[in-house]
Amino acid sequence: MILNVSGRTDIVAFYTPWFINRLKEGFVDVRNPFNPKLISRINFDDVDAIMFCTKNPLPILPYLEKIEKKKVFHITLTPYLKDIEPNVFSKKEIIEGIKKVSQILGKEYTYVRYDPIFVNDKYTIDYHIKMFERMCNSLDGYIEHIIISFLDDYKNVRKNKKILNSQTLIKEDYKKIGENFSKIAKSHNMTVQTCFEEENLVEYGFIKEDCLGLELAKKLTGKEKFKKWKARAGGKCNCVEMVDIGTYNTCSHFCKYCYANYDEKQVEDNRKKHNKNASLLIGTIESDDIIKIRK
Repeated sequence: MILNVSGRTDIVAFYTPWFINRLKEGFVDVRNPFNPKLISRINFDDVDAIMFCTKNPLPILPYLEKIEKKKVFHITLTPYLKDIEPNVFSKKEIIEGIKKVSQILGKEYTYVRYDPIFVNDKYTIDYHIKMFERMCNSLDGYIEHIIISFLDDYKNVRKNKKILNSQTLIKEDYKKIGENFSKIAKSHNMTVQTCFEEENLVEYGFIKEDCLGLELAKKLTGKEKFKKWKARAGGKCNCVEMVDIGTYNTCSHFCKYCYANYDEKQVEDNRKKHNKNASLLIGTIESDDIIKIRK
């Protein structure tokens, strides 16, 4: 089993003490987002590897070498300011955090996500090219892989339409991004790829790869066979199956493009229900909950 920690919220940034407590206890409970009375119990003895997804790796750094599981990091580093990412930590310090992750795990297990990309009058294509090059300069020698994606039409995106003011990208825009990003990445001995995108930019030098494909899964776990991840609709994602232990509407970054948050008031309410000593990320187990062991 491979844990995703987490695509539904930023556990590393906001809930590291809880996660470390769960490791010590040996299990974690996860409430099904579509059937809230159903809880999956995951024993860490059944976990082969962990994929950490975060915008801020700093809180978990003191514990990283003590986590006795194979690990890979996806760290999101974007060029947006407080108008778009009001609570994201200092980008300069996050870059230093990425370097430390790379030093501990190795650059082959340290991915940077420059996503999502959207364009408006402030965040132009030229701005993105400039900031992408600055990022690659800062991380030269520390990472090998960069993943990008483009803005999707999520509920939260629609709610923040006026703030984002995003422009529709045309073929020439994708070409300019693809050619420039490929050239910059190559000059720093890095690869760049898209994530679950119709425009995969392969014709401009991007590689065609999955975020957690078969080869990386084999390398992490030593196993040969994996189910396909069903979490991405449409069957176009070829990542191996992962188990997400997060909860939607619990991330306090409040990014205006986020797919996992759509109600900031609910985020605040949910965070009040968090107990770092509980088995669930949010709330506690109730008498009529059904607990099933996830194998």
